[in-house]
Amino acid sequence: MTQTRTATTAVGDRSALRSGAALLGFLALSLLVGGVGAIVSQPAIEGWYAEAAKPMWTPPNAAFGPVWTVLYLAMSVAAWLVWRRPASRDRSRALTVYGVQLALNAAWSPAFFGLGALIGGPGLWIALGIIVALDFAVLATIIRFGDVSRTAAALLVPYWLWVLYATTLNAAIAVLAG
Repeated sequence: MTQTRTATTAVGDRSALRSGAALLGFLALSLLVGGVGAIVSQPAIEGWYAEAAKPMWTPPNAAFGPVWTVLYLAMSVAAWLVWRRPASRDRSRALTVYGVQLALNAAWSPAFFGLGALIGGPGLWIALGIIVALDFAVLATIIRFGDVSRTAAALLVPYWLWVLYATTLNAAIAVLAG
């Protein structure tokens, strides 16, 4: 009886350790995407973006860092909640779509800030195409996460709303740039 309990505890400890490592992995991946975006964005924020015509609903620059930090944390927890579910076709699909949206998320900042600096208006339109694809990818992720965990899907809703808002900003800045 004692050996069985000890073996069960050891398996539980390994499982908890693995789960914690997975959560840290999701956090690290999201924060890496956010960190690279911030590094790419910073010179442009103080450069061309500071001078660019922006719509009146543009928030102060100081709002973006805290908002994205919270959103990346929520995204990570959502992905972790899905990952924790038993292996299944739905779980695999959900995590694949999550990866696609994260890649689009990672591509947007270099497109908007980098191409905006290099080629101006056309770069902003390219970024708009990427963020519109991201809008649909996040919605698909919410739907797929909902097949596995309603809580995980709900955690992504603020992210989707923020990306939709960012889409309006990107579109307006592209239009104003001519």
